[in-house]
Amino acid sequence: MLERKIPIRKCVGCMEHSGKKELIRIVRSKEGEVSLDLTGKKSGRGAYICKDVKCLEKARKKRSLERALKHEIPAEVYTKLEEELT
Repeated sequence: MLERKIPIRKCVGCMEHSGKKELIRIVRSKEGEVSLDLTGKKSGRGAYICKDVKCLEKARKKRSLERALKHEIPAEVYTKLEEELT
């Protein structure tokens, strides 16, 4: 039986590679709306972050989410991420 290829993505906080299912996706739609994508299937520009509060803090401090999505991230998105991680 053939083994399926596991998609690998890079965390914007710690810059480590992990499987797509192990990360949380943040999406910016064409309208400029930033939201969490827990299914991994929303359309738009996406960035991935580990399921770790430390990675979120690093990404927020370095503003790497803003750079990856090429858009300003509202504080609501960061609070939703913190709730999801805890």
